[in-house]
Amino acid sequence: MKSLSWNHTRPASAIACLSAAVVLSTPLAAGVVTPTGDRDEPAKVSVFATGLNNPRGLKFGPDGNLYVAEGGIGGAASTVGKCDQVVPPIGPYMGSQDGARISKIDEDGERSTVIDHLPSSQTSPGSGGFVSGVADVAFIGDTLYALLGGAGCSHGVTGVPNGIIRVNPDGTSTPIADLGAFQKAHPVKNPEPDDFEPDGSWYSLVAVRGNLYAVEPNHGELDKITPEGHITRVIDISASQGHIVPTAVAYRGNFYVGNLNTFPIVQGSSKIYKITPGGQISVFAEGLTTVLGVAIDKRGRIYALENTTNNPFPTPFTGRVVRVTRSGGLEVIAAGLSLPTAMTFGPDGNLYVSAVGFGAPPVGLGKVLKIEIDD
Repeated sequence: MKSLSWNHTRPASAIACLSAAVVLSTPLAAGVVTPTGDRDEPAKVSVFATGLNNPRGLKFGPDGNLYVAEGGIGGAASTVGKCDQVVPPIGPYMGSQDGARISKIDEDGERSTVIDHLPSSQTSPGSGGFVSGVADVAFIGDTLYALLGGAGCSHGVTGVPNGIIRVNPDGTSTPIADLGAFQKAHPVKNPEPDDFEPDGSWYSLVAVRGNLYAVEPNHGELDKITPEGHITRVIDISASQGHIVPTAVAYRGNFYVGNLNTFPIVQGSSKIYKITPGGQISVFAEGLTTVLGVAIDKRGRIYALENTTNNPFPTPFTGRVVRVTRSGGLEVIAAGLSLPTAMTFGPDGNLYVSAVGFGAPPVGLGKVLKIEIDD
């Protein structure tokens, strides 16, 4: 039987059995169990912040605070009959224009709202009702930008497209780029018809030299967006790699893109790809599993966030962070993470990871974990 991909932050129908009840039946006090791995001393993992709704991408701002994109709480509006829908059993989606937000976490781990009333949507009840909303955030100078991944008519949200918004100092937002429209006008070479999202399912965002770069998993592409909203495609990943579900991007001279791959999960089947600014792609590291985050430390070492390991479908407390060694091997930094969805380095040199990032009811069970990197 053909496996479906996990398009952005939620699984395909094959794992609808991973319901909220399953997640709640597992202790969530810390969102992590004792790390294990092949290091002499496992990294220290602690809870940095709580009270988040399906947390996703996160970045530190120029003010030293941590900004977290949240998938939100979904919605109840339907657009069936108004536009092309995501095919069952994942679709049709239900959505809202105001179910997601961006939070700011201060140095003491206290959360406050930067902007709310942003679109949020969820898959069909039969597939688990998995939520998407604000996918990621990035700064250009002092200006905060956000990537919307749960908007657009095919997600049950009218009037607000998937794309880039600029967050204004007064807590309002300004639309910058309509990425859903760009995808419709510029289709990729090898879309997956059995698992197609008309408005895309954008996941990761990074700022590089005054521009933004976004990865979209369902169509399979890396695009450049200027602050004025001009969109160009860096690479159609599907053209050479097929439907590999690219999810996470980091930059250091080149782009490093991790992929989730399709379900059921095959241990070691994911990779990190190196993509040059000119759009040339090659394999940088392999042997990874369900990659949802890529980060690079000050020494240029590359880390990958694996959502689930040693299980055929997403499973709580099986996520881990690994570091790519000089020989191309993988060194486990921390393990036992519960459904992690993104990570970033802080100014203190430690990793910060969104955890309990999907599958939990919308009651603020999402967390940010701090992983101390001690060299």
